Amino acid sequence: MNRLGMLVDLSHVNDQDHVDALHTTRAPVIFSHSSARPRESRPQRSRLDSQLVAVNRGVVMVNFNPGFVSEAVRVSDDSVNARLDRLAAAGADSATRADSLKAWEPRRHVRRSRRSPTKFDYIRRIAGVDCVGLGSDFDGITEVPVGVEDVSKFPDLIAELLRRGWTEADVKKVAGLNTLRVLRDAERFARENCGASLT
Repeated sequence: MNRLGMLVDLSHVNDQDHVDALHTTRAPVIFSHSSARPRESRPQRSRLDSQLVAVNRGVVMVNFNPGFVSEAVRVSDDSVNARLDRLAAAGADSATRADSLKAWEPRRHVRRSRRSPTKFDYIRRIAGVDCVGLGSDFDGITEVPVGVEDVSKFPDLIAELLRRGWTEADVKKVAGLNTLRVLRDAERFARENCGASLT
């Protein structure tokens, strides 16, 4: 992949695959829709602190899924999913499970977290501002945080980062310059190594 100029995207890999990829790659990697994992238990979508530090000048693009952004939301989701599993095991049909989910929803006030900027702060603190990007995963998630419902809200997110003390240069990197740098680095490696055998 390095020799072809392809980006290595580690968003869905487990911890061992992450380590193996970083030992093998000579070009920067990306996490196109991941987050940090100081406490969360979603190893295939969130990165440990040690993995963020070893990101090899790549970029971690923050996932906005409320269950990846907030531990409270994750716990709530896991609880509801366990209840749905118990209903299914007891023989409840899909309509009954859907009705039950609808009845539980009003009590799940914790669901729509607005903590995305906190993940940007955290990744910057652990891996550095050159390794943070916008990931969102809008095309793959079914729920979004309040205030970051779609790409039209990105200016609000950038404004919040500025309010938190990020510089204009910092937010330009987050908004796209970091990802463009990684693309350029991957292409440069491929150009410099294009004569190498692909086998």
